Amino acid sequence: MTTIAIIGAMDEEVAHIAESLQNVTTRTHASLELTEGTFAGAPRADGEPHTLRVVATVSGMGMVNAASATQVLADLYSPDVIIFSGIAGNLNPSLHVNDVVLGGTLRYLDTDMRLIAQSAPKTEEFHSDAHLIDLANQALDELGVTHITGVIATGNYFVAGDELVAKVKKETKADAVEMEGAAVAHIAARNGVPALVIRALSDEADVAYEEFRSFDISEYADTAAKIVVSILGRL
Repeated sequence: MTTIAIIGAMDEEVAHIAESLQNVTTRTHASLELTEGTFAGAPRADGEPHTLRVVATVSGMGMVNAASATQVLADLYSPDVIIFSGIAGNLNPSLHVNDVVLGGTLRYLDTDMRLIAQSAPKTEEFHSDAHLIDLANQALDELGVTHITGVIATGNYFVAGDELVAKVKKETKADAVEMEGAAVAHIAARNGVPALVIRALSDEADVAYEEFRSFDISEYADTAAKIVVSILGRL
């Protein structure tokens, strides 16, 4: 059975996905609540049904939380695919809130990758799997969501304000900024597992963290989650 691991940084980003599963069970490991269930994937070539095994968890915010959750899922479930779904700040003037950036390329904000690339998988940037991006594009077109396959920057600090946004754009050429995606793609690559990072844009990277905390992010998180559910139906 094909196993799909899904990660979000916050509860809102995973709740919609968990509600779409059948035969649900839960367990706790390494402080992570792991929700496992089944999902009807795309029919096989012979017309037979194809049931996916899906496990979803909320990693918590930040690169260490995301990397740790990814490795836990890799160790416990040996997934065939890892998907990270969530929200991000927009850095692309051609995009708007609730548009979507697929992580074609993922780069760290605050890491000297010349040093990191000395270890497996020996690369200075990370990439979502091409086939998974193709499936995501199909899903987004069907849902009528404006989207691009672009660059996502990942860092351990909250990016807001003109000066910091300009610095991030200059250093990474990113379309969106967040705190987990590159770490998930990094650990997935170390484990040889195809990965996909999906980000629905929740803001213009123009508000402080204290203000962002008061946002209702459910609409944007649901956008990302609906894309994941649509992708599952194509796997």
